[in-house]
Amino acid sequence: MKTLLITRPLPDPVIAAAQAHYTVTVRQDKTKMSADEMRASLRDYDAVLPTLGDHYSAEIFADVPNPRATVLANFGVGYNHIDVAAANAAGLQVSNTPGAVTDATADIAMTLMLMTCRRAGEGERLVRRGEWGGWHPIQFLSLHMTGKTLGIIGMGRIGQAIAKRAHFGFDMTIKYVNRSEKQLDFPAEHIGSLTELARQVDILVVALPGGPETQHLINADVFAAMQSHAIFVNIARGEIVDEAALIAALQQGKIGGAGLDVYEFEPKVPEALIALENVTLLPHLGTAALEVRTGMGMMAVENLKAALEGQPLPNAV
Repeated sequence: MKTLLITRPLPDPVIAAAQAHYTVTVRQDKTKMSADEMRASLRDYDAVLPTLGDHYSAEIFADVPNPRATVLANFGVGYNHIDVAAANAAGLQVSNTPGAVTDATADIAMTLMLMTCRRAGEGERLVRRGEWGGWHPIQFLSLHMTGKTLGIIGMGRIGQAIAKRAHFGFDMTIKYVNRSEKQLDFPAEHIGSLTELARQVDILVVALPGGPETQHLINADVFAAMQSHAIFVNIARGEIVDEAALIAALQQGKIGGAGLDVYEFEPKVPEALIALENVTLLPHLGTAALEVRTGMGMMAVENLKAALEGQPLPNAV
């Protein structure tokens, strides 16, 4: 039986499904793999199921010129941690898990939007410290989200799922930037530039893939264009945002707040962000629902099964 390395612990049903097709080794360490571990994975296994943080760079593939592995079935929709061109050149197919993460990630975007607009994190911390003195009419006055204008950067699957929740659930006006204008089943205005979008909205959400093309796309110019009450939300990839520019904009009051599920140097979160009350910080919870993570794993297993049978990968990248 062919061998498979799963680089992090996954839900039990996923492991069982993989074991029906492969002899499976599950790496129990919950942190990202080292360079030596990645080299060994390519040499010692027929297939690998990696995930975020397992940085299969061109250098890793160059160090293993004749890999035993023939497929990297990534656990996650984002695959900017894998140099796909280098993998293909080394004879490996690469797949991901699109679709399975859409609704869960959109839900986290709405969570961050609501928490940051309504100062929920700040209020919860006050209660936990035992400092709440009771209700009064001007306590924690905040931004009413219903009816406001939402700007979405990237109108793919996740961007559309966020937009639908915001429009149909909160009566929000939707504006967006995208490489091209989309035919959508809800009202939304395509805006020609990122800074122009930033100027026009009350909440700005990033829903783009990571990678060199989008690194630091959200920078000081974008934050300077935003209104002083506006909220910035990132549920995509941390490196899309110039984190230093975000911190400066928050500290200087150029924007009203931020809700973050991802960070530029994850898992490191700058003390400057932690110190700010108008920032909601989550530990990359985007897909952290049991049924969602199980669905992602099952999709990865389907890709692995196809590779084993010599069939096209259902979710090749």
